[in-house]
Formats: sequence, structure tokens, C-alpha cells
Amino acid sequence: MKAFNKISAALLLTAGVFAQQAYADNSVFTSMDDPSTAKKPFEGSASAGYLAQSGNTTSSSLTAQTNMTWYQESMAYSLWGNASNTSSNDERSSETYTVGGRSRYNLNSSDYLFGQASWLSDRFNGYDSRDTMTAGYGRQILNGPVHSLRAELGPGVRYDDYHDGGHQTKALAYGALSYQWQLTDTTKFIQGVSVLSTLGNDTTLNSETGLQVAINSHFSLKLAYDLTWNNNPPSSAPDRTDSKTSVLLSYSM
Repeated sequence: MKAFNKISAALLLTAGVFAQQAYADNSVFTSMDDPSTAKKPFEGSASAGYLAQSGNTTSSSLTAQTNMTWYQESMAYSLWGNASNTSSNDERSSETYTVGGRSRYNLNSSDYLFGQASWLSDRFNGYDSRDTMTAGYGRQILNGPVHSLRAELGPGVRYDDYHDGGHQTKALAYGALSYQWQLTDTTKFIQGVSVLSTLGNDTTLNSETGLQVAINSHFSLKLAYDLTWNNNPPSSAPDRTDSKTSVLLSYSM
């Protein structure tokens, strides 16, 4: 509830400054939220994946995601969240939680204003919490039924609360590309990349590569590979690169 309160406050504050054009995230947001191409006022999905092993080694892994977008004539509002954790021999080895919100306002058929706000908890990678806000300009480069590509750029701010103690607030620059390719009537390729760079020497790159295959009108399977690279990671998690491969069963609302 505390995390949701942070997101709600961030969205309201930014909306007051940018007249409903607002907020940003430190991860790739791969849902295409162009209100001009929306076929219905609401789209949402919920996904989950689980793996368990027992015997000489006992392990389990759980991943769950949800994504909801509401469309108006020129506006789109989105909320999303995901959770993943992994245990091996009754010891937790990975635990990540994220919630976020986004809005988009179309200026014309190609140009738009956007914003996102997110809260991340990833203590095994060094962060008890990481709050990120960004607002800026985006351009819809491709908007056809087969290919969709957009680019975004803007300033932001991030608050890091480190797992080994201490906290820091940083100004940053944000840039992202998000692409979808409808390979067939039932198969879609997804690629998203975002970069967050502070005024110092802290740069984070996030990438998601995915393939989504529809089973029927409501269910689909998604294979995703997520990569995060940080050139200046926290001292409690010194590896610069963190990756995750997941297979999810998704339900479309």
C-alpha cells in the first residue's frame, strides 16, 4: 500500500505541473498505448509463470505481471506491476517487485507527450527501493498494423535507497525505443530498450526481447528475455549485468 501511495502522489503532482502529460520508469514499458489506434476503451492482461523442482535440489521460481491501459480520444493512462522471486534449497535467491503508472497525450498523429512513475524493490541487486519519475516528448515513427515503433526522450529524477545502507537522489536523462512486429495473425515480436543516465557516472540500460503467441482470443504464451546493465552498481551487488528468461501464460482482459 505504501508503494501505491507513492505512485498516486507522483502521478498527481506531475499532472499538476504538466497539465495531464506526466511521469517515467527505469524499465522498458513495451505496451503500445497510442490512443489513436485503440480499438476499445480498455485493454488489460495478466500473466504468470511457475517452475518447481524437487529431489537432490529443491528450487522454485514464480513470475507474475499485470498491465492495464485506459484510452480516451487523445489520452491513454496505464498501470502495471510485476513480481518475481526464486528460491533454492529453501533460501531466497532473487526477489523483485515493481509498480508503475504512465500517461500519454497525443499532440498530433506522430508527436506526443508522455510521463511515467515507478517504484522498484530489488534487494538482491542492491536496492531496497528505487523511485523514478520522468516526463518528456515522444514520436510515433511507425504506426501500421504490422510494425509499430516509437521513441521517447526526456528528463527525470530518481531516488535510490540502497540495501546496504544510504540513499541518494539523482537527476537523469531518459531515452527509449519500443518496437512491435506482428509476424502473423497470432505471433508478435516485441523489443524494447531504455537508457537512464545521471549527470554523474551512473548509466542503466534495460532491454526486453519477447515473442508472444496467441492461443485463442483470451490466452497467449509469452517468451521474454530481460536484461539490465548498470555501469556503476551498488556495492552489495557488484555484477553489472543481470538477466532473466521467462515463459508466461497471459490472459487478455
